[in-house]
Amino acid sequence: MNFSGKHILVMGLARSGLAAIKVLNTLGAQITLSESKSRDEIKEAEMLEKLGVEIVGQDMEVFERDYELVVKNPGVPYRSPLISKLEERNIPVITEIELAYIVSKPQHYVAITGTNGKTTTTSLVYEILEKAFPGRAHLCGNIGTPLCEIVMENNLMEEEGHYIALEISNFQLVNIDKFRPEVATIINLTPDHVDFMGSLDNYYKSKTEVYRNMRDGDTFILNTDDPVLAQYVTDYPVACDINSFSLDRTDTQSYIKDGYMYIRGEKVLPLDCIHLVGKHNLQNVIIAVCAAKALGVSNEDITEAVSAFKGVEHRIEFVREINGIKYYNDSKGTNTDATITALKSFDRGVILLVGGFEKGLPMDELRKHLAPVKKVIGYGLCGPRLVRELVGDAGTVVENLQQAVDEANKVAVPGDTVLLSPTTSSFDQYSGFEERGRHFKEIVNSL
Repeated sequence: MNFSGKHILVMGLARSGLAAIKVLNTLGAQITLSESKSRDEIKEAEMLEKLGVEIVGQDMEVFERDYELVVKNPGVPYRSPLISKLEERNIPVITEIELAYIVSKPQHYVAITGTNGKTTTTSLVYEILEKAFPGRAHLCGNIGTPLCEIVMENNLMEEEGHYIALEISNFQLVNIDKFRPEVATIINLTPDHVDFMGSLDNYYKSKTEVYRNMRDGDTFILNTDDPVLAQYVTDYPVACDINSFSLDRTDTQSYIKDGYMYIRGEKVLPLDCIHLVGKHNLQNVIIAVCAAKALGVSNEDITEAVSAFKGVEHRIEFVREINGIKYYNDSKGTNTDATITALKSFDRGVILLVGGFEKGLPMDELRKHLAPVKKVIGYGLCGPRLVRELVGDAGTVVENLQQAVDEANKVAVPGDTVLLSPTTSSFDQYSGFEERGRHFKEIVNSL
């Protein structure tokens, strides 16, 4: 599409909308921004108007105008009356990822979607690709950096052959048209986003859009351990090469056997170089390794990148091992479900650090998952209540995180794990979970 002089509507600003506007402006489009915020609330308003962008609200009359294309922020519900009004008039509606794809030269896209594990898997794919193709690998998408931003910063409208590790949500998949990744996967399918999608079936089906345009020469990485995914892949068949994997069987193309990860029958990665804990993370790693092999990355580069990967910051992040004791930062564990997930990653010897701002969350469900826990240490505002409801007098209560780590070190022995997974937010003593997690790492690294 030649965008010069074409009237384009961008629905919703945020970071992805701003990135899309910059791409469209470079291509000479006439841009209208429809935003729920008033002009005075948009900090970029002056800069946008200097680019010639018309800023309007979200009144229905805005959507009755003539446009040649609409670029929709992923947060705008695809079933909204505003979208329906545009589609009734056969005006194409796409997302920022589709825009970036159609204006760029050919690149190597690895598209990662699914319900859980996207960020960890995409981050590891990026680390492997950066090791193999330094300076030509990029991490973007739902993980925080818009693809249009990567396009502008790396001149991808003129350069080809870059490697894009793309986390992509169902919100971003709903309005794709031509987007075709070279490698893709759906990690898993579990209930989520029913409010946005209207039904669980709509949500699951939206994930299959990731492989809709894939053809010969492309690779879809199939998790055969997920029965829901198996059903949807049957209902919506994959038209490209499939690399199937399992963590439980060895009759798939990729599998685990005798302490190694085998990809299409080739022994590629020793499991003892993986620092991420839990079966769910082993699944994330095998997907990342399958993706890397599909793009021709050497076993040496894969092993080196995986060995160096400690996980996504603040999400069951391996910090350090001292005298046989391992320390993990799960500061992102701001509710009991997150802490339960973290505990499932360990078999025994966990010294659990909990506490922070009092959100009033009940501890009943978490109490059922304390089998691997050796000791519970509470700190901060709600530390006393959490310890009381979880283990009673068997726990220890201190005032702050430094004291919690000190207490943990008194009882830890080689083979144990000190796990910060607070179950609640941090606002009693920190500005957010990020500051709390960084402080924990500073404490551990100073030991």
